[in-house]
Amino acid sequence: MRLFFLLIPLILLPAYAESIPNYNDPYSPIFTDKPVYTWTDKIKMTILAPSWNTNNNLIDSIGDDADHSIKIGTSENSLKRYKFTETNVNSGIFTAEVILTGFAHDANGDGNIDTMPRTTGNGPTSGFLEVDRDSSVTISFEFADGVVLVKSVPISWNVGSISFLKEILLSNASVMIRVVDPDMNLNPEALDHIPIHLFSDSDSAGIEIEGIETSESSGSFIGTMILSQDSPSSGNRLYALPGDKISAKYDDHTLPKPFSKSDHLQIETFSVIDSSVPSTERLTSLPINFSDSFTNKIDSFSTNIQFQMVGTIQNNQEYKQKFVYLFQVKNADNSVESISWVQGELSSKQRLDVSQSWTPKKSGTYNVETFVWNSINDPTPISNPVYASITVE
Repeated sequence: MRLFFLLIPLILLPAYAESIPNYNDPYSPIFTDKPVYTWTDKIKMTILAPSWNTNNNLIDSIGDDADHSIKIGTSENSLKRYKFTETNVNSGIFTAEVILTGFAHDANGDGNIDTMPRTTGNGPTSGFLEVDRDSSVTISFEFADGVVLVKSVPISWNVGSISFLKEILLSNASVMIRVVDPDMNLNPEALDHIPIHLFSDSDSAGIEIEGIETSESSGSFIGTMILSQDSPSSGNRLYALPGDKISAKYDDHTLPKPFSKSDHLQIETFSVIDSSVPSTERLTSLPINFSDSFTNKIDSFSTNIQFQMVGTIQNNQEYKQKFVYLFQVKNADNSVESISWVQGELSSKQRLDVSQSWTPKKSGTYNVETFVWNSINDPTPISNPVYASITVE
């Protein structure tokens, strides 16, 4: 008996999908670059689908096939048959991007709509999707017949924050302010701008400057101003003196629940200006003099006779300086017999005599000490102390 073998050639067909998938395997997971997005973010998506790497020599694509499509959308708007492309030949990793376009809303409070809501595009980087504040974006991929893989990510607004980049602000330096508000990244492919309001104790009206986004989709904005002690506020220049409180404000018009969409919140921070001149060099204190009630200098002192303690200070700075000049008298036992002070303000380079009276009740040796501070509430020395010794007969 002869045996005959029938040879049937094996033809390998492209495996476009699994007709009977293994439901227990976590095949083809979907990833997004963030767990939560704001309303005008760019969503970067990745699908691991090795079985859809149909050509080992070419860049494959998925999602734009009618039978195994990828849909990206919300409950109200969607992009259908959205194409994902392979990252490299034979990688089996497919990526795409979609830019969220928010909804019609005045995001900075100037009375104008700042968004262009629309839904259009077919991928992999041409998509725009309109979304609401509290919606979610769902990515669905019909991986195989009867099997649809789904990934959803929420959309939410954020409360912004504002801060000075340096804790101590010097009078002769520029000042940088940072606002972080991802919701104001209105165009994830360009640098966005936001308004920041600044004012000081010396200029309550203040100025408005622009905060510029640090990169195309950072949601972090930097504004810069210059402090001036001799010129009025204008542009990015703010009139402020050492000791002033500087306030920075940002109006947030994109607030999450429980705020409504029409609510806004003023986010504020402040700092205090310090002089670039070292503290004890801001004023010069000259030696103490003593005089009678007719301003004649004296060098002898008697009990129960009043005399004047006279101090002299000079402002070494190019701007005004508030001060408190304090006189303190101690006896030979180092106990305080008298404390008094003079409060005032010196203009640039001004020299001033300050005085207080004292009547000694007992004879003896006394030490007169003087101190110059910013204020009673802020006893920061702005000049070196001065000492003198007198003998009362």
